[in-house]
Amino acid sequence: MHNSPCGSAYGAGPGVSHAENLSTPREILLAERPWEATTSNQLKRTIGPGRAGEHRKLPQQPIEKRNEETLPEFGGRWKMAAAERGWCLYELFRYPEAVYVVYTGDADVSGQQILDGAFRRFNIRLTHPVKFLFLRKRYLVEASLYPHFTLLGQSLGSIFLGWEALMQCVPDIYIDSMGYAFTLPLFKYLGGCRVGSYVHYPTISTDMLSVVKNQHVGFNNAAFITRNPFLSQVKLIYYHLFACVYGLVGSCSDVVMVNSSWTLNHILSLWKAGDRTHVVYPPCDVQTFLDIPLQDKKTTSGHMLVSIGQFRPEKNHPLQIRAFAQLLSKKEAASLLPLKLVLIGGCRNQDDELRVNQLRRLSEDLGVHKDVEFKINIPFDELKNYLSEATIGLHTMWNEHFGIGIVECMAAGTIVLAHNSGGPKLDIVVPHEGACTGFLADGEEGYAETMAQILSMSADKRLHIRNSARASVSRFSDQEFEVTFLSSVEKLFQ
Repeated sequence: MHNSPCGSAYGAGPGVSHAENLSTPREILLAERPWEATTSNQLKRTIGPGRAGEHRKLPQQPIEKRNEETLPEFGGRWKMAAAERGWCLYELFRYPEAVYVVYTGDADVSGQQILDGAFRRFNIRLTHPVKFLFLRKRYLVEASLYPHFTLLGQSLGSIFLGWEALMQCVPDIYIDSMGYAFTLPLFKYLGGCRVGSYVHYPTISTDMLSVVKNQHVGFNNAAFITRNPFLSQVKLIYYHLFACVYGLVGSCSDVVMVNSSWTLNHILSLWKAGDRTHVVYPPCDVQTFLDIPLQDKKTTSGHMLVSIGQFRPEKNHPLQIRAFAQLLSKKEAASLLPLKLVLIGGCRNQDDELRVNQLRRLSEDLGVHKDVEFKINIPFDELKNYLSEATIGLHTMWNEHFGIGIVECMAAGTIVLAHNSGGPKLDIVVPHEGACTGFLADGEEGYAETMAQILSMSADKRLHIRNSARASVSRFSDQEFEVTFLSSVEKLFQ
């Protein structure tokens, strides 16, 4: 076994450094289900409080594997600027009975820094220790390493990263939350593990195939390819072959969870695993935002429009700025109150920082820079303050798989204007008991017109929409996630 610079954890002294040490009865770890280690080398499996507050227990049983101990692992990395995957991963760590072990590639930070980042960004404070196994080969899955054939390069790189993880600790149960489907056969057939997947976004989708087939320019389909029929055909063949292999490795999963109806449709098409696939909406801490009053919500004159999301190309922040510029040009005729656009998000690296600078220049070129603000990597409390003041929450990503930021806006009482596609269209911005919960649009003109429509509404009409939206988000709560997640992974623990 390779050495692992793992910090101290519950039931262990400081400086635990060898993978073998992780399999002692007092260091059973996992994340998804609360597991209590017992001195008789049995595992008492306990599900958290049920809907009526009861404490339900599954029967005790010895597990005949690796000295009768079940060693589940959660394959996931945590970026200090993590988005949905990190949030979902940390939601699994709220059970006090277990000791947890996580594979992570963030070798340049300590475990405590990761925990502090979770609290600062997502208002999550763990009350139980976590063990981190730090992987050194994460660079093999970075997109920047593969300027061409990126999907193939990252997927092959994930196999080597998975091998490093497997050499540090061989679990009984492996759940991939990062979309590294190519690691599933590695852990299942070489590691002898039961494997599960929580898919947030398929590595390839039928929509991506459609973009290439129709020769449309996109962030993952360069213009020089769309202009060349031969290159478009070669890329289409490459995508079809990759999709076939992706379907094969994904079908190795014993349990498949997806985070939205949009993801479900694509995974069913690619993985052909309908008998073991479940929709598990990611946990959204909606309760945190419910103390924001809906009546007399604004303390400032005018209207604030906010956008929440990492500064990645697929989030399409330029569309927000261009649509906002169109709105301001319409505002002069409509005599609306002063408007301000606030883009809130995280920067993961220099590429993201460069992207923010490009957005600043765009706002200057369009003459709206005085009305556009950028808030980078802000604390959770500051994010909440912005949402408490905002009238509209903007979202512009095409085919967003889910959209936790959208749910947070709705819970905070901000009227959502999201892209007319993906999870927002199918799962989130849908009528609640027949009432409107938000709006959908696409294109600069569509967004500008819909923003003008929302801002021209009466305060009472906007209040009615905000009430309906807030009432609708309970289905995305932590409690709902716990119930659906535990019922979905039941097969892995039998």
